[in-house]
Amino acid sequence: LKEPDLVMVPASFQFADGTGLHFMDLESYDTLTLQEDVVGDDRLLLTDNLEVQIQKFNGNPIGMQLPVIVELTVAETEMGSRGDTASGSVTKAAKLDTGLEVRVPLFVNEGEKVRIHTETREFAGRA
Repeated sequence: LKEPDLVMVPASFQFADGTGLHFMDLESYDTLTLQEDVVGDDRLLLTDNLEVQIQKFNGNPIGMQLPVIVELTVAETEMGSRGDTASGSVTKAAKLDTGLEVRVPLFVNEGEKVRIHTETREFAGRA
């Protein structure tokens, strides 16, 4: 039996269009394209020039591995008020610049960069 040619290559996210999501191979500078159905909801964690690992099988890209933490910008969130902490609610909803919706602490405001854990999609701190 011949061993499969499965490799991981570092790549940087470039852009998305109707044909898929495009990455630049950081070793060969080739363009690698993954279909949206392969990436799924992970596309909500992608920002310009984010470095990821692309899985290639026999030279063709077949999957993507995200870093553990990504930094995204808060696009929309409500203002927190002091009374919220007394009721036990210490987080509020926030929509990030990629469209991802997460819960963030009351002190986070629009325009701030936050760190998001890619596995759990939860707030991991300010950037």
